[in-house]
Amino acid sequence: MNLALITIILLKVEAFAPNFSLQHKSIRCASQKMHLTTGPDGKPASSSEEDLMLTRQIIMGHINKDIENSLGHDNNAPTTTASVPTHTVSNRPSNDLMIRAALGREPVERTPVWLFRQAGRHLPEYKEYKEKTGRSFLDMLRYPEDVAECTLQPLRRYPVDAAILFSDILVIAEALGIEVTMPGGVGIQVPNPLTGPEEVATRIPSIDDIGPQFIEDKMGVILESVKLIRKKMKDEKIDIPLIGFSGAPFTLMFYMIGGSSRKNIDVGMKWLNDYPEESQQLLDVLTKIIIEYMSAQVAAGAHMLQLFEAMGMMLKEKEFFDFAMPCLEKIATDIKQRYPDVPLMVFTRGACYANERLSYLGFDVVTMDGDVNRSTARTTVGDRCGLQGNYDPAELIEENGKSPETVRETAKALIDELGPQRLIANLGEGLGGRESTELVKVFVDTIHEYSESKIRESK
Repeated sequence: MNLALITIILLKVEAFAPNFSLQHKSIRCASQKMHLTTGPDGKPASSSEEDLMLTRQIIMGHINKDIENSLGHDNNAPTTTASVPTHTVSNRPSNDLMIRAALGREPVERTPVWLFRQAGRHLPEYKEYKEKTGRSFLDMLRYPEDVAECTLQPLRRYPVDAAILFSDILVIAEALGIEVTMPGGVGIQVPNPLTGPEEVATRIPSIDDIGPQFIEDKMGVILESVKLIRKKMKDEKIDIPLIGFSGAPFTLMFYMIGGSSRKNIDVGMKWLNDYPEESQQLLDVLTKIIIEYMSAQVAAGAHMLQLFEAMGMMLKEKEFFDFAMPCLEKIATDIKQRYPDVPLMVFTRGACYANERLSYLGFDVVTMDGDVNRSTARTTVGDRCGLQGNYDPAELIEENGKSPETVRETAKALIDELGPQRLIANLGEGLGGRESTELVKVFVDTIHEYSESKIRESK
């Protein structure tokens, strides 16, 4: 067995068995120094970075073949050795309605629907499972079996058109060394945020350290979860897209420097204006890790990607366009270059004034929060991208006086006002936990039935 092959095997074992003791690191280092990995042209890597990228491609080729075997795909199809991995049509689920609606290359037969936070606290089965495990939300994210179970729970209850990875945006902060806790009753906490601009250099990894191997080392359990979800979906004959996601750079920065929705709400603006260089340095690191993390989710089996700029409301418009927008543009450019057929969706909650600009950047779908006027939403983005949103989750709470009849009426209004094509029906913000499962199902069913009838009538 040659040295390069040994290296590949060791890397694969290290990535998927974090407790495995890699006793032959000297071999791995030697292989990097000797640049034994060769590209499709037969030439050896010219740098350690290229060597790592080529090695990753070889590893992912074997891993993807394993995924194809487990999912029953045709492994006799021709393979490529492109420098950037691509997501092919052959990997699509049989129900690819949401992918087709997002890409907008053809009309769809009905409007797809899924829900922000569709997995989790509004489901009684989630509460029962969480109690049974005895683990907190954050603890469950460290167990692929828990992640897969929670991801699949809403799919068993509702005929939604996509699953979304059960996770949290702050897993990236954890990967960068920022502690995240959930003590109970107070939500997720960042107990030791960055306290000053000098800590960007002392506590955050260098941008040069961020790459595919960093993601494997720090976030490998999430990628294992993605693979397990795909397997479990196949086992249960649920053949719809799986959405991978990430928080966006400013939102992650906001939490990492001590911000929250309840206190220190001005900390983001303060940092951007008082420490612009260090803020940009941190945003650059976050942009790079997001690109690599989302790419790794696709390589692991995600069909679609969602980017959440959940704290857009914490910025004034100038700062949003000066700092947050260039990061979003970089992410869109790089992800769509790597995966042109993987739909990329974005949500700038509280900053949907940016939707017009976002529609020019390569995102396939931009999301409307509850403040967006539906009557102008289409003209804002034109035919450059699709829309997602913006049903009010308060309509799904029985204590608000809502009923199946009111839900049907308001769900139909969403379709009437936005049209059934190039639309992904969703919420203007995530489910909060008080929603009725009966009313959620009425919403999903009404979107499907009413949009299908509208499309049929238009023919």
